[in-house]
Amino acid sequence: MRFHSLEDWLSWQESLNPKTIDLGLERVAEVWRRLRPPDLSSSTVISIAGTNGKGSTVAMFEAVLAAAGYTTGSYTSPHLLRYNERIRLNGQPLTDARIMDAFAAIDEAREDLPLTYFEFGTLAALYLFAADKPDVVLLEVGLGGRLDAVNIIDADLAMITSIALDHQDWLGDDLETIGREKAGIFRKGQPAVFCGREMPRSVAEQASRLGAPLYCNGRDFQARPNADGVTWNWRTGGRVIPNLPLPSLPGAHQLHNAAGVVMALSLLEQTLPVEPAALQQGLQSVRLPGRLQILERNGVQWLLDVSHNPHAVARLAQYLSAHPVPGHSYALLGMLKDKDVEQVVTLMRSPIQHWHLAGIPDPRGLSATELAQRIVAAGVQGKLHERVADALEEIDRTAKKGDRVVVFGSFHTVTDALAALGAGNGD
Repeated sequence: MRFHSLEDWLSWQESLNPKTIDLGLERVAEVWRRLRPPDLSSSTVISIAGTNGKGSTVAMFEAVLAAAGYTTGSYTSPHLLRYNERIRLNGQPLTDARIMDAFAAIDEAREDLPLTYFEFGTLAALYLFAADKPDVVLLEVGLGGRLDAVNIIDADLAMITSIALDHQDWLGDDLETIGREKAGIFRKGQPAVFCGREMPRSVAEQASRLGAPLYCNGRDFQARPNADGVTWNWRTGGRVIPNLPLPSLPGAHQLHNAAGVVMALSLLEQTLPVEPAALQQGLQSVRLPGRLQILERNGVQWLLDVSHNPHAVARLAQYLSAHPVPGHSYALLGMLKDKDVEQVVTLMRSPIQHWHLAGIPDPRGLSATELAQRIVAAGVQGKLHERVADALEEIDRTAKKGDRVVVFGSFHTVTDALAALGAGNGD
């Protein structure tokens, strides 16, 4: 084995390929072929693409399927606190030892092919799921769909959670082009589900070309909240599942993700029957750190959310407006260079009174000074901090009982805040 610690493996992977992102299926497909693993035919495979909502959707699938008695293997990215979060069996991260064993097998099989960090992780997840044979394999697409490493696997069902502008340098500058890329996970004759409210024509066109039955939120299935404010009805055609609990994940948008999960499971019911009781239990029990996650410290509410593009930040701003606090609201913001910083800040101007800007110590991240320069056009000024921990210390000294601190803008920023606040994944 090349290395004997997971940290050493990951550090080496970051420099193996000179390109951090290297879209294309040739390298990863060739290594997968050389590994000669058992295939995934004994598992039902669900691939999940989308601009926002993928992690929440995977978490809902995990919770509902667990309540129904099924085993799951889940691959997601990025992670918040530990790399192992990316590869889970029955909701639990795999051990360092198992992941390193998979890395060693991949390293031997790849020979001189320069895999990226993400490709190593994808292959490791698939290799381990092929060995463990869970009932259901849930694969979150990392970027786009058509050329993402996950797409070497033919899914039994494909889902797109939402489509918005993000990663334009890689996916295109308009929704039709981005939709076409994400619909690249569709397969001939296999069902596809679209959870968002507005679907680009390109998604339907791709489904039509492949003969993939496409089920769209608002057209083929609906989620209708009840007057009691705590339950909703799911409907498709003449079939209704009444009085489901609202998902325990905060935010009105989670209802659309939940409706898509129910639609997907209804399409797979011949092989994966799920009773309404399991739907109820799963929706009530689902948890996911970093998505409108709320912590209380000395009477101050800390809200951590990994929203990092205008589409997701608009949902965050809507939530803040619908759930005001008696005191002031502080923002702790850190962002990557390729994000629409100006629009993100503009969306959050109304619910935020005080801004703190933290640098991201990563080549793709903005320093606090660069971030401040980017937000001038939005008419916002903030206090600059080299590190998230520095910002937290100052906010801790300033915020009073009844105030709220909103940490958002990137996974890096939320990760650093969770670590500094001493909050683990289960908190």
